[in-house]
Amino acid sequence: MATQISRLALATRPFWSLSLFSTISAYIAVARQRHALSQLDDHLLQDIGLTKHQANSEAERAPWDVPAHWRL
Repeated sequence: MATQISRLALATRPFWSLSLFSTISAYIAVARQRHALSQLDDHLLQDIGLTKHQANSEAERAPWDVPAHWRL
């Protein structure tokens, strides 16, 4: 009975709410990844071919400022 109710709740939820949730989740993930990039030391940045300045520049970008192929 409870699973039928939860399925019904998901089925009646507006489509845009799922899209909004996905978009916000993606923005949060990008922000976390950029923050983690800014915390790497010089040795690790050298391993991935970035300078500290490049990493900090990337970390300062807005979460929605991503390449088009990353967007949902």
